[in-house]
Amino acid sequence: MSKWIEVVELNNIPVLGSRLIKTRDTDIAVFRGSDDQVYAIRDACPHKGGPLSQGIMHGSTVTCPLHNWKIDLGSGNALAPDHGCGNVFAVKVEGGKVFLQL
Repeated sequence: MSKWIEVVELNNIPVLGSRLIKTRDTDIAVFRGSDDQVYAIRDACPHKGGPLSQGIMHGSTVTCPLHNWKIDLGSGNALAPDHGCGNVFAVKVEGGKVFLQL
């Protein structure tokens, strides 16, 4: 059964930036949009495994720093013309704290 885990305070994630959360199973990039919307995705581009946490966020997408693939942070899908999908995680903000469902 999955549970909600507190991972970071919202104010510790820069606007249009990310924080890397390490779990025993995978690394997760947690992004904060300009509207304080928060997204969580496995920190590996579906193309060649590039670190999405080091990419540039624009709107609700991130551009992989290795080969410029654009990934939708809500679905994990690569945007056309590229194909592939990364793992996304349920995320919520309560009381200024960010929680992941793991």
